[in-house]
Formats: sequence, structure tokens, C-alpha cells
Amino acid sequence: MKRRLIAIIILSFLTACQAMATVEDTGIGSDDVSGNTWNGPSTPSLPTYLPSPCSGDSGSLSVSISITGPESEPDKSYTTQGKPLDFIVTIKNAGETDAVTEVNVKPEGTPLEWFSWTTTSITIPAGATRSQNLEVLPDINADAGEYKFAIEASAKCRSPDEREAKFKVQAFDYASETSISGSGQFQINKDISSMKSGIKSTKNVVFSGTVDALVKNEYMVDQAKGKNANFQEQDAVDNYNAVASGDALVGTESFKSSAIFGGVGSKVKESYDLQQMDFKSQDFTLHQTGSLKKSAEFKTADNFTGYYLIDAKQTIPGQKSLKELEEYFGSFEINRRILFRDNTKSKTPCLEADCFKAPSVKSPSSPTFTSPCLSGSCNDFVNRLNTFPKSA
Repeated sequence: MKRRLIAIIILSFLTACQAMATVEDTGIGSDDVSGNTWNGPSTPSLPTYLPSPCSGDSGSLSVSISITGPESEPDKSYTTQGKPLDFIVTIKNAGETDAVTEVNVKPEGTPLEWFSWTTTSITIPAGATRSQNLEVLPDINADAGEYKFAIEASAKCRSPDEREAKFKVQAFDYASETSISGSGQFQINKDISSMKSGIKSTKNVVFSGTVDALVKNEYMVDQAKGKNANFQEQDAVDNYNAVASGDALVGTESFKSSAIFGGVGSKVKESYDLQQMDFKSQDFTLHQTGSLKKSAEFKTADNFTGYYLIDAKQTIPGQKSLKELEEYFGSFEINRRILFRDNTKSKTPCLEADCFKAPSVKSPSSPTFTSPCLSGSCNDFVNRLNTFPKSA
């Protein structure tokens, strides 16, 4: 009995082991019986290199920046507060297909708000160039000094490029602005004289009545460079009307550029006594240095009722004399421009006989005396004796 019980236990143990072996082998298919082995899932083969999206389409971009105006114009990179500089940005596509090019301004310390644009997109044909105007306008409170910025161009399948540009801001030595509107009485007097700029400007204006706007601006830059004016005076009147009897807009304004002090030798004088003025837009600009050296320009556009006088002249002693006088009584609309230039040379033209240059003759050297003196007073006398022939 005891032996039989042991045999049953052993048989049960062997049966359980066989069952466990059967569970572990359940993943084997019927084909495995024939001896085939499972090697796991197959892995796709990768190419040795990835194809380039720019295959057959490559090249480079090149950037250039220039300031508008003649190449020979000196100091054209100068400007003043509130006066724009115009640049031309040119991009070249040195590729065999069209390129959609992104062009960006890198300010490099220049305020972004000074630029007319900071980013743009240009489609450039293969092998071609395209240009874009870029205006840089320093604000009225800009610090004087040198500024720089860069233009960067990039496109798909093209090597990018970048170019830097510089410009200089000159500060005003004098600036005066007046702007009024209203009803009543108003008077203004200005008197400016500058030896360096060769300019003298006077204004005496009185009005009683009503005016929508009356503006008087003046700016001065000594030793201005580029196209900056040495002196600029701007006027504007919008809708002046006399209201009561005796009301009038009365003024005398004169601008003089003296040739003696390096100016153009011009003088413009305005006198007016008006009962009504729809508009007035006026500008007087003097250039003594810079690109527009030796020029003075007067421009005015007016619509008025009353009396108005323009007296303009240019006088360069011994060389030039020009005079113009205009007087108006009544109701008129005028548009006037007067330009004076001094292109005369410092040398006076010669006649044929006067142009002959005589050969130079070397003058004999003045005799000198060797001082035999021992005393100081005697030596002083000999020195004065030696210098006498030189001063004669």
C-alpha cells in the first residue's frame, strides 16, 4: 500500500512536468518540426546617402549697397536730423534657376524706425539682378555721429551674402521753429548773422485777424557736408483772413549771402501787406560748402490778396550783377523760383598780351654784414642793418 502511494506521487510529478514542457513549447509552429529556424522580423536596408533637395540647383547671392547720386559727389553719405538718405540695395542671383530671396536689414545700432522697410521678398531670375530703394530717415532728435547697418540676402539652394553701409548725421548749430493758429494779434522778429555761413537773415512779421496755421522754420549747419544746407528757412501760411477794418498780414523778410564771407553774393527781400492769403509755401536754402557749394535758391508758391514784392539780386564785385524786381497789387496766385550760383573763378580772365608770363629773374642776394661788435647794443644795430634791405 505504501509502495503504491509512492508510485502514484511519482507518476503525478512526471505528468505535471510534461504539462509544463508542453506550455513552454506552444509558440512553435508545425513547420518547426521539419527543422526550420525562425530568424525574427526583416530590417529594410538604408541607402548610403540622402539625396540633396538642391540637386542640380545651386549658386550664390551677392549684395551691394549704394547711395543715390553721382559717384563723384563728395560726402554724399552725410545728412541732418529729419532729412532722409536714399540707398539702393542690389541683389544678384548667380544661379541657374529663379530664386525667391529674403532681404533683411540688420540695424547694428541704427534705430529700426529710421528704415522705410526692414524685410522684403524679391524674386530674382537666374543670373539676373534686382534693386530695391531703401530710405533712412534720422529723427529730429538723432544724435550726431556715424551710423551703420547691414543688408542680408538669403534663398533656398543659394549661398547667402551680407554687405554693410555707413552714413553720418550732422547736428544743427541752430534750429528755430514757430507754429501758431488762432485769432487776434501776433508779432515775430528774428535776426541771424553768421560769418562762417556768410548769411544774414531778418524777419519782421505782424498780423491781426485769423489764421489756421502760420509756420516759420529756420535751420543752420556751419560747414555742412554732402547735400546739407548751411542755412534753410521755410515758411508756411494756411488760410489767413483779415476780420476787422485795419487787420492785415504785414511783413518784411530778407536773406543775404555775402560774397565777402564766402557766400554766393545774393540777396532776396520780400515785403507784403495782405488782407487775405489762402496759402503760402516758401523755402530759402543756402549752400556754401558740401556737394551744392556756392548756390542759393528761393522758392515760393502763394495765393493772396493785397500787396506783395520780391526784390532779388546777385552781385559779385567785378564779375557779375543780376537784378529782378516784382510787385503785385490785387489778387494773385504765383509760383516763383530763383536760383543763384557762383561758378566764377578767382582768377580774372586775361587778354592775349596779358597772358604772357615773363621769365623769372633771380634777384641778387642782399649783402650782409658780419658783426664786429662785442656789446649787445652794437649787435642789435648790425642786425637791424641786415634786415633793412629785406624790408625795403
